[in-house]
Amino acid sequence: MNSDSDLQIAGDILAVQHLLQPAREHPATVADFVGLARSIADDRAQWAHLVQYDTTTRWYHRLHTGPGYEVWLLSWVPGQGSGLHDHGLSSGVLTVLDGELTERTERTSRSLAAGSQRVFAPGYVHEVVNDSLEPAVSLHIYYPGLTDMPMHSSQCSPADRDVVPA
Repeated sequence: MNSDSDLQIAGDILAVQHLLQPAREHPATVADFVGLARSIADDRAQWAHLVQYDTTTRWYHRLHTGPGYEVWLLSWVPGQGSGLHDHGLSSGVLTVLDGELTERTERTSRSLAAGSQRVFAPGYVHEVVNDSLEPAVSLHIYYPGLTDMPMHSSQCSPADRDVVPA
């Protein structure tokens, strides 16, 4: 008996069918998307063999799609960054798989080590950069799928508006 709590559960809680939620085939809530990102991060065999590093541009690969969402794998060599941008109408989950990235906003800068996750809403403006001396890999889930990535720089040209996940 646990003396720290007066709560005890008698019987098999899994036998109470009305308390169980049916398993979802695809994520539908923020928590589901965070969980999907975590499960992919934990399964290195699913993504590690796909990673490539490109010194001229950020490398990215669409790993998975589902109804209304997409999952991207990105690699970052030291010094590469996304530029200040938002994700249009898409919400997202950013998960660092390997290495370390820095996320900058107008107000703050934070270091994101492997295992770190950030959840953002549509219109959230940030920049992601590999400020470290080692390559990094990240996973990005967008819902709905990414169709617009407006850049937030006075130097931005129309070519910079191409949809490249970050």
